[in-house]
Amino acid sequence: MDILTQLNHAMTYIEAHISDDLALEDVSTVTAYSSYHFGRLFYYIANMSLSDYIRKRKLSLAAMELQSSDAKVIEIALKYGYDSADSFARAFVKQHGVTPSTARQPGVNLTIFPPLTFQIKIKGVQAMNLRIEQKPSFTVVGIKKTFRSDAPVNLVPTFWSDTPREIYDKLLSFINTEPSGFLGLCADFNGKHEFDYYIAVATTKPVPTGLEKLNVPSATWAVLEQNGELMDLANRFWTEWLPSSGYKRAAENIPDIEVYPETDMPKENFKYQLWFPIVKE
Repeated sequence: MDILTQLNHAMTYIEAHISDDLALEDVSTVTAYSSYHFGRLFYYIANMSLSDYIRKRKLSLAAMELQSSDAKVIEIALKYGYDSADSFARAFVKQHGVTPSTARQPGVNLTIFPPLTFQIKIKGVQAMNLRIEQKPSFTVVGIKKTFRSDAPVNLVPTFWSDTPREIYDKLLSFINTEPSGFLGLCADFNGKHEFDYYIAVATTKPVPTGLEKLNVPSATWAVLEQNGELMDLANRFWTEWLPSSGYKRAAENIPDIEVYPETDMPKENFKYQLWFPIVKE
């Protein structure tokens, strides 16, 4: 199945099980991706996490049910996974701006999110700075943090901003091989619904005490380079280049890599590269 077909299978599965306690690992089972990689793929393309999308759909359906039925608020709350009327009301107000009881009044505006459908979209010609590179295995050293696959998307940027300056200075002294610069690596090696994120550098030097080591296998890489919005470039890789390239993403044991060639990190505006491991279809 191609990427769009798998995404649409997942959306159909969500609608069929919307009253269940859906999790990322449940939805990913109808695709060829691990929960981690499906979560990243969905975020790159939809610009929201899968858990956010499921929550928005549940609250959209709950709002429509409030307006079209006489069911009690607590019954609707329980149907869509909330264990109390209070927790349901808080989530409802956050999305719709009104309470569940107010939503039943005529003329009330609600914020409804229809089901997503993924389609090929024809866009204007926009150049993509991309090269394919074969690279032998290499080693990175750095610090890491473990996140759940359905964690809020802002936690990784927070990891970068919360890392002390002295850690960056220490890592800077170890850079002596390509890819040069600070690296962000998403690795999924524990078999759970979690991934390890590394802030690291590529090096051939011995690993010092206090830093983590990760061996990146030999691979063929699609290397994209851009200034500006990282998620926009990732979206274009998955939706524009990969489906027509004759390649697919490589084995699960090879991480995606963000490369920040400039060493004044962290910073808001920068040139960066995205390295995706690929193999021929």
